[in-house]
Order: sequence, then structure tokens, then C-alpha cells
Amino acid sequence: MATRRNVLAVVALALATAVSSAAPAVAGSDNDTLRAAARGSGVRIGTAVDMNALANDAEYRALVAAQFDSVTAENVMKWEAIEPQQGQYDWAPADRLVDFAKANGQVVRGHTLVWHNQNPSWLTEDAFTPAQLRQILRDHIKTQVRHFKGKVYQWDVVNEVFNEDGTLRDTIWLRNLGPGYIADAFRWAHEADPKAKLYLNDYNNEGINAKSDAYYALTKQLRSQGVPIHGYGMQGHLGVQYGFPGSVFDNVRRFDALGVQTAFTEVDVRMILPVDATKEQAQGYGFSTLLQACLLARHCVSYTVWGFTDRYSWVPGVFDGQGSATPYTEALEPKPAREAIFHTFQLAR
Repeated sequence: MATRRNVLAVVALALATAVSSAAPAVAGSDNDTLRAAARGSGVRIGTAVDMNALANDAEYRALVAAQFDSVTAENVMKWEAIEPQQGQYDWAPADRLVDFAKANGQVVRGHTLVWHNQNPSWLTEDAFTPAQLRQILRDHIKTQVRHFKGKVYQWDVVNEVFNEDGTLRDTIWLRNLGPGYIADAFRWAHEADPKAKLYLNDYNNEGINAKSDAYYALTKQLRSQGVPIHGYGMQGHLGVQYGFPGSVFDNVRRFDALGVQTAFTEVDVRMILPVDATKEQAQGYGFSTLLQACLLARHCVSYTVWGFTDRYSWVPGVFDGQGSATPYTEALEPKPAREAIFHTFQLAR
């Protein structure tokens, strides 16, 4: 696509001027929304959704509906939320998100089926045999994917399975089932919904490094064996104090060559507080850098921010002294980062 081939040069020349001169976007004007800017680019613009905020904050709810054409459940599709007691499922919060998305013309990314975190206590505290754990994992994946069949278009099937050095992470699944659990998870998810696109997903894998090399090798190996892996998800949790990976496009392009989709699935760009103009400018560059790589790649299909407002951001609770990681302030006003995303999409047309 010509627009994707040319976008990097165009954005590099024009983005800084466009952002600095831009008037704040008006939430009620369709032409000024992020989803309008993304229209026709081939890349969906998404956000993770806090379901408590969606239920209780009307301003937040209106912005989710107006600005994004893809939504991801921040927590309510994780195992501890979906199956808090063995065999007892709580679909209600996730169903509400699916219904909200349908009402607002949005698609849903499912997050996540297999992870080493946020598992229910009954799973991690009880002593199951390997055979029992394999059956539990199979039942969980097939039950959850089948429940949302036709309603979730992408699933993060296996999440964060590699260490930084490219070795497999020590988890309950690896210890008891061996590395074959990864392929099994994809096969079971595909059996439950053959039309859903199935992803590997991780952080610190945006550029070319030991971790992304491991994902590249795994994807290539499993696809050669007929395992239904359709996508590679790069979370994109960045920090302005660390700089930004310079090989993002090269990394995305090599997965393009494998024939899989790519997506930026959890983008935020935190900073050491307090906020200042230089940090905000760098933050906008970080958001835009990942989006440019996505727009340039033939098979990059979505770009999701991990929460769009500092009002509900996870970052301050995890990274002491850091924050302001999202494109909107706590007052739900757009930051320069939001305008960077908006104009990167616009300039790619």
C-alpha cells in the first residue's frame, strides 16, 4: 500500500509542526476523533477498558465510544476474573464489554488465555498432576473461546512466555507440561473458534533483541508444524527515560515475512514525575514511533493503548514516582501524545 510505504518520511517531516500547531481535538466531533483519523489506514485504533470506569464514569464511557474502534478488557477476561472457582465462570463483566463494543461499532481483542499472572488461587495453590493441569488448561481455553465465539476477533492466546534472554519463562505450565503447552493452547483455541486470529504477546519485544528473536524462531517453527499462530503482539510499555527501540520497523517487517499479522497491543509511555514539556514531547515521539512502524508494515492491523487516560492508569501503582503514561490527562483532556497519534494517522493517508 502506497500510504504505508511513504508514511515514515512524511511523518518525520511534518509531525512536529502538526502537533505543535494543532488545536485540541473535540470529543463530540467525529472528524476529530482518533477512529476517524485511523479510518482507511488498515490499522485499528484501540484502548484497554477499565470496566468499573466504563460503568460509573460517563465522560470516560463517551470517549471510549467516540475515539476507538477496538477495545480490550484490561482485566475481566483474565483467568482469575473469568473462572474464580474451578468450573464456575463469571462472564458478566466481559459480556458487558462485548455488548458495549457491538453497540458502538467496535471490535474486541481478547486478553488473555494463558499467562503466569492473575490466575485464580485454586489453580496455583492446589497440587494437580500434569495430566490434570493439561485437562484444566484445555477446558479453560476451549470454554472461554467458545463462549465468545464470533464476538472476539483477536485473542492473546499465550502471554509473556519468554525471559529477556530468550529462554522460556519458568511457569506452572512449562514445569508440568513442557514447552508443548504453547502449541496445544493455540490448537485448542482454534478448535473453539476457527475464525478468531490467535496471537503471541509480550513486552520488551518491540525491537530486535534476544526476546523478539526467540518469538521469531518460535513462530517460524510452530507455523512450519501447522500450528495456527496468526499474530505477534508487541505490548509497547515504554518509558521516556530509557529511550525508544530503533529497530521496531525491522522487527515488525520480519514477522510480516513469516505471513503473520502484527499488532501493538498495550502501548503506554511513562515518565519520571513531574511532567514537563520536554518529557511530553518525547512521549509523543514514543507513541508515534510505534504507530509509524505499524502503518509501514503490510500486516500490522491494530494499535492499542493500555488505557487512554491517567485517571485510571496502572502505571503509578506499579512504578514508584512515574506516571502520565497515557494520551489523555486525569481531566480527560488530550495531551501532545494524543495529537501525535492523531496526526500520525492523518499524515499516513
